[in-house]
Amino acid sequence: MRLTRPAVRLLIAPLASLALSLPALAAPPAPSPQERTMIATVDKEQGRTLALLEKLVNQNSGSRNIAGNKAVIAMLTPEFEALGFKVTFLPMEQTGRAGHLLATHGGAKGARRLLLIGHTDTVFEPDSPFQKFTRAGDKAMGPGVADDKGGVVTILAALRAMQAAGTLKGANIEVFLTGDEEDAGDPQSAARADLIAAGKRADAALDFEGLVRMAGADGKPVDMGSIARRSAFSWTLTVQAKSGHSSGVFGADGDGAIYALARMIAAFRAEVPEPNLTLNVGLMGGGALAALDADQARVSASGKTNIIPAKALARGDLRTLSPEQHAAAVAKMQAIVARPYPGATARLAFEDGYPPMAPTQANKALLGKLNAVNAALGLPAMPALDPAKRGAGDISFVAADVPGLAGLGPASSGDHTPAETVDVSSIWLQAKRAALLMSRLAAEKR
Repeated sequence: MRLTRPAVRLLIAPLASLALSLPALAAPPAPSPQERTMIATVDKEQGRTLALLEKLVNQNSGSRNIAGNKAVIAMLTPEFEALGFKVTFLPMEQTGRAGHLLATHGGAKGARRLLLIGHTDTVFEPDSPFQKFTRAGDKAMGPGVADDKGGVVTILAALRAMQAAGTLKGANIEVFLTGDEEDAGDPQSAARADLIAAGKRADAALDFEGLVRMAGADGKPVDMGSIARRSAFSWTLTVQAKSGHSSGVFGADGDGAIYALARMIAAFRAEVPEPNLTLNVGLMGGGALAALDADQARVSASGKTNIIPAKALARGDLRTLSPEQHAAAVAKMQAIVARPYPGATARLAFEDGYPPMAPTQANKALLGKLNAVNAALGLPAMPALDPAKRGAGDISFVAADVPGLAGLGPASSGDHTPAETVDVSSIWLQAKRAALLMSRLAAEKR
C-alpha cells in the first residue's frame, strides 16, 4: 500500500513523540579531573617505571637468595618513602628466607584501609641461566619481569599517579611485599604471621600478581577479574606392609604395600574429585625398601620380583575453592586410607599449604567497583575468572578476614620459565585501573 503525504505525517508525529518520551541511554561516566590527572601521570612516567623494572629484574632474587631479596627491598624502600610511606623490613631468616617489606601510609581517619600485596622473590635462583632484562618493543623478558616485579612497579606507578592527583594524601594503605611467595619459608606459620595480621587490619585487599586474559567468543583477548583462588596443599601417603616370599602374596602375609597404595590412589581418583577440586599424584615409589629424599622431590626404592614389597610412598597435591571443600576432601581421603588392606597399614599426612580464596559476595562487589572504573576508562567490564585458571597466592592468607581482588598486575606469558615475557602496555593499563580503584575505595568510609 502506498501512503499519501498526510498519512505519512500522521504516522511520524506519534513516533517522534514516543522517541522524546523514552529515556536516553546513559553514557558511561567520564573520569573526574583527578582521575584524568592519574591517567596522564601513568603515561608521563612510563620511562621511569620501565627503568625501575629493569633495575629490579637485573637483581637476582630467587626465593632462597637472601642477599638478593634484601637488595631488591633496598631498591624499593626509597621509592615508597618518596611517596610518604613508612617502610619496615620484617626479617625472616629464621624461616630460611630474607624477609618482607611493609610500607604504611596513614590517611584520613575513618577511611577504608587498603592492603596491597605483591612479592620480591622469583623462581629463578642465582644458578639459573635466565638473569637479565631485555626488551623488544612492547614486550620485555627477564626473571620476574611479570611475576612479580612487574606487579610491584604497577603498584608504584599507581601510587605516584594518586600522589599527583592528590588522592594519596587521605588514603590509608599498607603495601606488603613478601620475600618468599614462590617458596614459602618454614615454619609457614611464622612466614605468614605478619601478612595475616595485615589482613585483619584491612578493609580490602588487592593482589598485584598477573592479569589473566582469555580468548573471547570472537577470539580476541578478554581481561578477567579474579575474585577467587584455589588452595594448594601437599600430601604424603606412606604404606607399610608385611614382607615375605612372593609365593605367599594374597595369603597370610597379605597383598604387600604396592597393591595397597594402588588401591588407595584409585579410590582417591574415583571418590574425591568434584567441581573446583583437583587431586594430583605427582610422585610414587615402592619395594622392599623405599624412602623420600630431603627435598621430598625424589623417591628411592629397591626390591626384587620375588619379595612382597614392605613399603610404598606417594606424594601429591590437593586444590579446593573453600575451607569447607578442603576439610571434606581431607576427611574422604583419610577415610579411604583407614579402610582395611590385607597385611598393610597406612598414614596420610598433609603439609602447611596455601588456603583458598573463596568467591564471596564481598569479592564480587569489589569486582563491580573495578568494573565501574573500567566504564570510566571506556573499557569493557571484566568477567569473573574461573578460579581453576590460576594458581594459589599470598592473598589467600588474608581471604578469610577481608574482601579481595587478585590479578591487578600486568599480563604476561611464560611465567616461571626462561620465556617469561610481560606485555609492557598492560603495566600502564593496570596502573590506571589500580589508581582509580584505590582512590575511590580510599574515599569510602569504613
